Amino acid sequence: MNIQTEIKSAVDPIKLEKLAEVAVKVGLQLQAGQDLVITAPIAALPLVRLITRHAYLAGAGLVTTFYADEEATLARYAHAPDESFDRASGWLYEGMAKAYADGAARLAIAGDNPMLLAGQDPAKVARANKANSTAYKPALEKISNFDINWNIVSYPNPSWAKVVFPDLPEEEAVRKLADAIFAASRVDVADPVAAWAEHNTNLRKRSSWLNGERFAALHFTGPGTDLTVGLADGHEWHGGASTAKNGVTCNPNIPTEEVFTTPHALKVEGHVSSTKPLSHQGTLIDEIQVRFEGGRIVEAKAAKGEAVLNKVLDTDEGARRLGEVALVPHSSPISKSGILFYNTLFDENASCHIALGQCYSKCFLDGASLSQEQIAAQGGNSSLIHIDWMIGSDRIDIDGIKPDGTRVPVMRKGEWA
Repeated sequence: MNIQTEIKSAVDPIKLEKLAEVAVKVGLQLQAGQDLVITAPIAALPLVRLITRHAYLAGAGLVTTFYADEEATLARYAHAPDESFDRASGWLYEGMAKAYADGAARLAIAGDNPMLLAGQDPAKVARANKANSTAYKPALEKISNFDINWNIVSYPNPSWAKVVFPDLPEEEAVRKLADAIFAASRVDVADPVAAWAEHNTNLRKRSSWLNGERFAALHFTGPGTDLTVGLADGHEWHGGASTAKNGVTCNPNIPTEEVFTTPHALKVEGHVSSTKPLSHQGTLIDEIQVRFEGGRIVEAKAAKGEAVLNKVLDTDEGARRLGEVALVPHSSPISKSGILFYNTLFDENASCHIALGQCYSKCFLDGASLSQEQIAAQGGNSSLIHIDWMIGSDRIDIDGIKPDGTRVPVMRKGEWA
């Protein structure tokens, strides 16, 4: 039996089928006649094929997939001329933006090797990333503004599995990562669709309570952290399933354990330390410490990856401000697994986190009707980036601060108070 056959056999086909079904029925709630745009690493082909089948069974109009290949990416860094790293396929993203404007749904399959670019020139990585972010903006705005139903799921790419479980043989590493993905995605149960309905109800209870409290700010305290995050005017908390502007209720992230909203870009003060490493563009950024004044990061340090962190912060004016604050209990299933996934989709659901950069317009009351100027006036941040990093643990307390200064316990030692 060759290695590819062995790796394929390491992924439970029944659970993979359930994941494809959940992606279409829960993640996207794909509508009859709706087109679908998929992006995926080539290694995820088995999942792409299953999702495509379930999409057509749900009545999809046309499913189009764009694949990424790790070897082709590395070939660029090895052989492309220097000016290549200031370019991106703008024509492709313009096409995607047009597809979304015409009503297509979007599904991304995550699973790239998080350390793929670790050995490459950080300056070239930063240039390529900035060019890509700039070109992608027309399509990203349709997603971040929640114009369409969209979803992200993951596939246990062998190169990713070896990063997560470096001491295991490849087949065993893939099996362990696959099992962890299936558990976190709630497809290791008899009826995943019903399990997601129950989970969405619980997340909705949390977001409804927070919306009822109408906090002006959140105060985080713990080791290395004393941070006050002002919340945007007219902010709204969300969690789990949400309704896009096209009227479709979808679960954008699978898995998800968070409730989240928009901070005020000008009203963040104090200092905060990361509680888990951030894997970004092939670099592990660990032990981040930043200080905010007037909503802006004015000082940033990291024990590992500090140069890359500072390049990220210099992407644009909004990169030093917050676009999201999210609350996750320390006892979340992903936290309990004890696995560092080196993948933000999973690691952000292990603890409370904040995101540098672009805000979500849906996290405002009547967000669908607000212009970009109105969102900015209410404190929403704008940037080419949106990068989450973890600041929660079982040693962090959070208070909600009301407009009159009254304090309400929100979390104690990482759990809901």
